[in-house]
Amino acid sequence: MKNYLDITLALAGICQSSMLVQHLAHQGQCDNELLEISLRSLLDLNPPATLAVYGGRQANLKLGLESMISLLNASRTGPGAELTRYTLSLMVLERKLNNNKTALDQLAQRIQQLDRQLAHFDLLSDTIINAMASIYVDIISPLGPRIQVTGTPALLQNPQIQAKIRALLLAGIRSAVLWKQVGGGRLQLMFGRDRLFKQARQILAQF
Repeated sequence: MKNYLDITLALAGICQSSMLVQHLAHQGQCDNELLEISLRSLLDLNPPATLAVYGGRQANLKLGLESMISLLNASRTGPGAELTRYTLSLMVLERKLNNNKTALDQLAQRIQQLDRQLAHFDLLSDTIINAMASIYVDIISPLGPRIQVTGTPALLQNPQIQAKIRALLLAGIRSAVLWKQVGGGRLQLMFGRDRLFKQARQILAQF
């Protein structure tokens, strides 16, 4: 029996990272509190529970749950199509990562290094965000296919925005790994949409 609550929370985590990427790419900024929740998810590799990865509160995933509902209702054009593309691309990259033991080992090592850096720098400092972005570039990007982020060209050329987007894509991979660990899979997106939709609506109704 699959735990649809955990599966829904992990999928909301992927959607939340994707949505923040979208905000940065189109507006040049995103909610710092949500950015912190996504980036912090990278640091807890052995969580006691799914929700612990996202700070222990379902409300921390509100944006992700709302965007997940629009993903499941997906329109094939505009922002909805972008969100779908990012989310599915992150799932594809997670599969490639999972099949590549060298990349998995390197990823674990680099995340441990991050932990050490966090003794000296704030999570949202340029130093940490750049370190996360370089993990994405060095380990995830070569697995291919590359995720084409669309938005305002001038913003996408800004190095700080590029770094935040890559750090968020890395956080999206973290949620995709979690989604697989708790029993998520592409079949659910095809055949279990109603269950996921209902579960997301139930969680949102509590806020």
